[in-house]
Amino acid sequence: MKFYAISKTLSANDLGETGGHQAGILVPKDSKILGYFPTLDSSVKNPRQELSFYEEDDVTKWNFFFIYYNNKFFNGTRNEYRLTWMTKYLRAKNAKVGDIVEFSIIEDGRRYVKIIRENPVDLEDGVIKLSGTWKVINL
Repeated sequence: MKFYAISKTLSANDLGETGGHQAGILVPKDSKILGYFPTLDSSVKNPRQELSFYEEDDVTKWNFFFIYYNNKFFNGTRNEYRLTWMTKYLRAKNAKVGDIVEFSIIEDGRRYVKIIRENPVDLEDGVIKLSGTWKVINL
C-alpha cells in the first residue's frame, strides 16, 4: 500500500535529449515534493544520499542519488536539488518525453519507482508545454 507518492512528467532535458550536461532531474524546492526525500545536511558541501527504489515486482531494484548541490554557499553558483543516476533506469524503461515517473514510499520506508505511459502534457501548435511537471499524489 502506498503511503506517499510524487510524480514528474519527463521532459527532453530530463532524458538527456537536449544536449545539455545537467546532472539528473531537478527537484523543486517545494516542501511537499522535498518531503518525500530524506533531509540532507546543508552544512556539508553537496550532501547526498543513495536511495534504493523497487519496481512493482518487489525484486528489481534501482539505486539513485538524491543530492543537494549547495555550492553557492561554498563559493560556487549552484543551489538546487537533483535526483541522479537515473539514466540507466530511464533507458531500460524506454522512457519518452511526456511519460510520468512516479516515486512512492510505503509505511515501512520501502521506495518504489515506475513509468506511467500516459501523455498528460498539453500540445499547442505542435509544441509540448511542460509547466508544473512535478505533482504530489493524494493517497
